[in-house]
Amino acid sequence: MSTTVPAGSLRPTRTLDVPAAGGVVTVEDRDHTRPFLLLHGGGGPATVTGFADLLAHRTHSRVLTPTHPGFAGTPRVPGVDSTRALAAAYVGLLDELGLSDVTVIGNSFGGWLAAEIALLGSPRVGGAVIVDGIGIEVEGHPVTSVAGLTPADLSKLSFHDPSKAPTPPAAGGTGPGPDVQALLSYTGPTMSDPTLLDRLRALDLPVHVIWGESDGIVSAEYGKAYAAAIPMAKFTVLPRSGHLPQVETPEELLGAITDL
Repeated sequence: MSTTVPAGSLRPTRTLDVPAAGGVVTVEDRDHTRPFLLLHGGGGPATVTGFADLLAHRTHSRVLTPTHPGFAGTPRVPGVDSTRALAAAYVGLLDELGLSDVTVIGNSFGGWLAAEIALLGSPRVGGAVIVDGIGIEVEGHPVTSVAGLTPADLSKLSFHDPSKAPTPPAAGGTGPGPDVQALLSYTGPTMSDPTLLDRLRALDLPVHVIWGESDGIVSAEYGKAYAAAIPMAKFTVLPRSGHLPQVETPEELLGAITDL
């Protein structure tokens, strides 16, 4: 693991409403120097907030953490109704902000989204980090269905140490919540794209695929298949970590990213 960089002065986090794809995306902007686009998964923006602060302070970087439209009560963007469409909207967001050499980091659904952004070939994107991503189909290693699971069962699948799982919000009503509905509107019911694995072979960017050894949602073998499909990919397994390394082992994840 690399030596951590001492934290320096950091400009205050600000929230931007950025026009994109005919709508508006809400983005938290931790503004420093090197730009990162940090993409949350189905657990929502709270799953990356703490790691965004750590990444910004330790690396003296600018860290953008958009809330995917439809999550956390944010409005949907008309016409942005698939993972590829959302990826295109985020490339437009990078254009709007005038950024360059952006490293895109995504966890779970955000990892799939990071791959789709990289595949668009924007000159503003310099590399990608896929952290326990979903989206591909790997024979013999399906994504675990979480439909109907209790929060305790979901924590056992998502964390090496379930005691590190954040307390879930109190349930209200019946059926899937708004965040789950938003997620499925982008991913479809299978939460995968049968074309993605083959399309990844066209990527010509440096990509780091990082996986929690104890991930019970998508196994390390699934992660190896993700990396094997990308010509310039590096694969790293994080011990004592599950599906959400940025929550469970943030220091180890930061070390893996900065080592690259």
